[in-house]
Amino acid sequence: MTEEARAHQTQTSAAFSAVRGSASAFKSPSGIGEAASSARKTRRLVVNADDFGMSEEVNQGIIAAFRRGVLTSCSLMVTGRAFEQAVALAKENPKLAVGIHLVAVMGRSVLPKSAIPTLVDKAGNFPNNPTAAGLKYYFSPRARRELRSEIAAQFERFAGTGLPLSHIDGHLHLHIHPVIFKAALELGSQYGARRMRSPDEERALALRFDSSRPLLKTGHAALFGALAAYMKKRLTARGFKFPQRVYGNLQSGAMSEDYFLYALDNLRAETNEIYFHPALYRQERTLSKAERQCLTECEALLSGRVAARIAELDIELINYFDLERSE
Repeated sequence: MTEEARAHQTQTSAAFSAVRGSASAFKSPSGIGEAASSARKTRRLVVNADDFGMSEEVNQGIIAAFRRGVLTSCSLMVTGRAFEQAVALAKENPKLAVGIHLVAVMGRSVLPKSAIPTLVDKAGNFPNNPTAAGLKYYFSPRARRELRSEIAAQFERFAGTGLPLSHIDGHLHLHIHPVIFKAALELGSQYGARRMRSPDEERALALRFDSSRPLLKTGHAALFGALAAYMKKRLTARGFKFPQRVYGNLQSGAMSEDYFLYALDNLRAETNEIYFHPALYRQERTLSKAERQCLTECEALLSGRVAARIAELDIELINYFDLERSE
């Protein structure tokens, strides 16, 4: 952890102790302003960390962000190399909501190659190209059958942990792929998780913060927006819950405290999710660019400024389980 992150801890702890779970702690005890506050519904926010179980550094970042920051939720990779440690840490922190982070690209499988030969290499690794993988998953009947078996095995491995399953999402959002989404709908119902991320993000908001790569962001917003609309209709029909807006995709690889504060200031939906990829590293370690970014995202989750802004804006921190609670 950096010195900056340590310096935030005391301030963050004090601010965060009041914001988690309820914004009502900041209302005047005399009731002043309560009528105005009750005239509108409180904006509710899931703060999620992806890739739980990927590595010990990721696990430590997620637990630090939950214990001392604003994190409320995480998504578990059941094939991550630090999966067992992640499960143990989750059981030590039972208020941290844990969902399943389905892996069908850039990661390992649960099933051996003999069971899913068209999906993985000899080491059990999925391909690193999500576009090529997605096309194969859609057009190959054999790949679709194997993928359904693998997704079922990932749900079964999660069930074996004994952890309550808070929600469903996917590595690189590949759970929006029609084949994976169909399996996730069926298995989510079977395993008791009728809550799923639908990555519907605002292009204009992202570009106002960072105008770089406008064509890429426009393309991603259009693609994910169309798939999210498809998802939402079917999720609603099956009784699933989901945040109305999700933030992070169009700022992927560049999430920061500044972006977090900007997003908080611009939340418009009643239910929202912002997701991060935090990690903590030993001070003596030389970090790669990707690792420095994960550390930056962890520091954003530990930020006292962020905790204070959440309080100022009367935003209620929730997890996916809370989406089923009536307003």
